Amino acid sequence: MSAVLPGHAHDDHADAHGHDDHHHGPPAGFMRWVTTTNHKDIGTLYLWFSFAMFLTGGMLALTIRAELFKPGLQIVNPEFFNQLTTMHGIIMVFGAIMPAFVGFANWQIPLMIGAPDMAFARMNNWSFWLLVPAASLLIISFFVPGGATAAGWTMYAPLSSQMGIGQDLAIFALHIMGASSIMGSINIITTILNMRAPGMTLMKMPMFCWTWLITSYMLIAVMPVLAGAITMTLTDRHFGTSFFNAAGGGDPVMYQHIFWFFGHPEVYIMILPAFGIVSQIIPAFARKPLFGYASMVYATSSIAILSFIVWAHHMFTTGMPAAGQLFFMYATMLIAVPTGVKVFNWIATMWKGSMTFETPMLFAIGFIFVFTMGGFTGLILAVTPIDIQLQDTYYVVAHFHYVLVAGSLFAMFAGVYYWLPKWTGHMYDEFLGKLHFWCSVVFFNLTFFPMHFLGLAGMPRRIPDYAAQFADFNAVASIGAFCFGLSQLIFLAAVIKCVKGGPKAADKPWEGAEGLEWTVPSPAPYHTFETPPQVK
Repeated sequence: MSAVLPGHAHDDHADAHGHDDHHHGPPAGFMRWVTTTNHKDIGTLYLWFSFAMFLTGGMLALTIRAELFKPGLQIVNPEFFNQLTTMHGIIMVFGAIMPAFVGFANWQIPLMIGAPDMAFARMNNWSFWLLVPAASLLIISFFVPGGATAAGWTMYAPLSSQMGIGQDLAIFALHIMGASSIMGSINIITTILNMRAPGMTLMKMPMFCWTWLITSYMLIAVMPVLAGAITMTLTDRHFGTSFFNAAGGGDPVMYQHIFWFFGHPEVYIMILPAFGIVSQIIPAFARKPLFGYASMVYATSSIAILSFIVWAHHMFTTGMPAAGQLFFMYATMLIAVPTGVKVFNWIATMWKGSMTFETPMLFAIGFIFVFTMGGFTGLILAVTPIDIQLQDTYYVVAHFHYVLVAGSLFAMFAGVYYWLPKWTGHMYDEFLGKLHFWCSVVFFNLTFFPMHFLGLAGMPRRIPDYAAQFADFNAVASIGAFCFGLSQLIFLAAVIKCVKGGPKAADKPWEGAEGLEWTVPSPAPYHTFETPPQVK
């Protein structure tokens, strides 16, 4: 893809007043960040917010692992332990992973499609600032009478119907975060469909834009479903309804159906943008075009469609009829096909490429390796009789952390190192990046690999105490978790060092990188593509 360089950025505000004081950049100071409608600023806000939430969720996780370091109750009481597991899940999913990918979308999509900004700039600001009160509600809920919700991140009824005020705060926080997600998605869809540079057809778009376009449609489809489930929980709690209360003729299993109809597409919402990032990075460092671009687009669409018909594989132990179990088992296995297509295409892209192994590429390859392992354990859990044995054990915990930590998180790290030179104008410290990668990948496996064996041996999830035969693997997992947590401070150091200075980055720091974002200077100017580039 070749492009004509854009004309110099220009500001509407400047035109309106007949001068161009604001021509070159943003206003300085605190209010710049509060009132900004610039997609780069908002992307930066999302990324820093998600990292703060990642550290918060990580502290909760380390408290959990400290408690589980040896058998017996050590540090926290069982009730607080359940609050920790619940809030760790909610904060990581809704506070860390999803906002981080929206941050990438804000920064990169306008640059990749040659748009001057996102379609709805003020709504973009609003959708970010909604996250701050939502996150505050979640954290405050620890300090209200009865503490935070302890019903699990899925907030299953009837448990969630019996929690204290912390449950209500979590419900409101999720409503606000859902509204933010829907606004962000509408913005992304409108931007991609209406603001691409002349000559950029849909099938010439970078894969990252494709994955986000599909993800946005999924978010708009499922966030209202979650809102419905938690609103019904709220009315059961306070307004005398009996949606999930068996005593009043309701059905607690109905909550699971509604929740997982949201929850399973949500899992793919958290991985498709990761696929997009990896699909940008691997061709750049293999110095070859992405193998099978069209099949990647179709595979992404297939995953999205299939994700809506597999939700009840989370519910094999609820007394489902055999026909239902078979349907959900085969439908779940079917999703492995388009996912396998993607893995094959990434490997085929690397095949006989002139590869170099800078930090973004290391994280991308680490992602493929460890994510594939997570995919295989998912296939094992898709088999109904096996799942009935492994339901709610540590095997499931191992599986979804392989997909979400080694999947979403590793892809995000890859994306940050890949685009950091474009964002800051400086090259990051390659030694720190590689140290972060090797520490992360080793300690991640040290933490979560033993959990497969714990689950196979029958250790249940969400318990603060356990039988002595599980002690050794738990000790190993806890040591790995603390080392993995500390490794993320290396990442923080690398990013701050890069933001503050470092070797000047070229406009196109990666030799094999393709796309419009590499045609603008590094750091990317405050306003880009005022004159749309021509895509040849």
